[in-house]
Amino acid sequence: MDKFKAGYIPIARRASLTLLVIVCGLVLRLTGYELGLPYLLVKYGGSLLWGMMVFWLVGALLFRQPIAILVVFAAAIAVLTEFSRLYHTPWLDAFRLTLAGALILGRIFSWANILAYLLGIVLAAAIERRLLSAGK
Repeated sequence: MDKFKAGYIPIARRASLTLLVIVCGLVLRLTGYELGLPYLLVKYGGSLLWGMMVFWLVGALLFRQPIAILVVFAAAIAVLTEFSRLYHTPWLDAFRLTLAGALILGRIFSWANILAYLLGIVLAAAIERRLLSAGK
């Protein structure tokens, strides 16, 4: 039985969703304040999008896994990334001060970020399920 016919979204679609979410996150984080968007929307909207990005990136890499497994892997990556902010070395702190470092790893540990990541992962999983059911 073909795995894609059994309900798996093709890698290209997940990769495309990953790139779309990255663009949306960059636009939100780099222009949100200048556009007058509220702080909470820019800060935690970006974190929510980051969680979605992690889900679809994991999904593109582990395309044969069921959605529940993707959620677990994405959540583990998100939580471990947030907890990595508690670890400090000069080179890592210097990287975190760059734009790439701030966007990928972040700078300051926050329980609220973990919540936003997990909400983004759950939202992406719900979208994934919707896409799967629409394809049947």
